[in-house]
Amino acid sequence: MKAWQVSALGEPREVMALNPDAPRPEPAEGQVLVKVRAAAVNFPDALICRGQYQNRPPLPFTPGLELCGEVDGQRVIGNALLPAGAFAEYALMDAAGVFPAPPALDDAEAAALHIGYQTAWFALHRRAALRPGETLLVHAAAGGVGSAAVQLGKAAGATVIGVVGGADKAAVARELGADLVIDRRAGDFVAAVKEATGGRGADVVFDPVGGDAYTGSTKCIAFEGRIVVVGFAGGAIPAPALNHALVKNYSIQGLHWGLYATKDPAAVHAAHAELTALAAKGVVRPLVSERLPFAEAAGAVQRVADGRSTGRIVIS
Repeated sequence: MKAWQVSALGEPREVMALNPDAPRPEPAEGQVLVKVRAAAVNFPDALICRGQYQNRPPLPFTPGLELCGEVDGQRVIGNALLPAGAFAEYALMDAAGVFPAPPALDDAEAAALHIGYQTAWFALHRRAALRPGETLLVHAAAGGVGSAAVQLGKAAGATVIGVVGGADKAAVARELGADLVIDRRAGDFVAAVKEATGGRGADVVFDPVGGDAYTGSTKCIAFEGRIVVVGFAGGAIPAPALNHALVKNYSIQGLHWGLYATKDPAAVHAAHAELTALAAKGVVRPLVSERLPFAEAAGAVQRVADGRSTGRIVIS
C-alpha cells in the first residue's frame, strides 16, 4: 500500500517520506483494519514527527491520528493506532474506538470531527459546565479545535469572543458565528474582553495556546470563572500563580481528552451521539479549509505546525 512514513525525527516536511510499497498493517486482537477515505491533519501530528508528543511510536511509523474510513462497507471515524497511522491507504483502529460517521457530513468533514469536537465538547460541558448566557473566550478561534469551540459555544447559548492572529483568521472566526472577534496582532485582547463584558470578564476561557494567551486570560477572567487548559500550541507552557487564582476566585482546569477513552468510554460515545445530532441539525460543521491530495500530506502537516492554516486541512 502507499503510506507516508517517518524513519527519523524532525520537521514534518523533512522526515515524512512517501513509501509506494509499504506493508499493509495486520490487526491484532481488539483492532480493526480500516480503508482510509480521508485523514485530518492535527497539530499533534507535527509533534509526533518531532518526537515532542507524549506518545512516541517506534520508528519507522506512519503518522496521522484522525480519519474517516471504511470497515465492512460502513463509513466510520475515530483515531488511528500508531505506528499504523492515517496517512496511508490502510490504517489500524481500536475496535472499541470506532464510531459511525455522521451521515450529514462528507468524508473530509467527518474526518475532522472526532478529535476537535470531542475535545471542545468535553472542555465546555464536562470540565467548565458552560451555561447559557455566559461569556466564552476562545483562543485560536479560527484553528481546528478553536473553531469547534466557537460552534459548540454558540450551540450552548453562550456569547462567544474569539481571539485570532491576523485579519484573514478574524474573517473566518466571524463566519463561524463568534459574537466578537479580536485580532491579537492589532490590539490588547485583555482590554477588549473587559470592555465587551462591562469589566466583568469571561466566564469560561478555552485555551489551546498557552503562553501569553493563558497569562492574559487570568487578567480578564470573571468571578468564579473557569480557564480550561487544552494545549500549548504557542510553544510556551505557563507556570500559573496559584495565589492569583485564590485572590480572584477562578479555577484552572486541565483537559486531556484522550484519557476519557480509558477512564470513561461511555462519555465519549455519549458525546459522539450529541455531536452527530448537532451535525444533522446543521449546528456544527467542521471547518475544512483545504482538501488536498495524498501526495501533499507532508506539506500540509508542516503548515499546521507553522501556524499557517485555518480550520482543518484534510488529506484525501
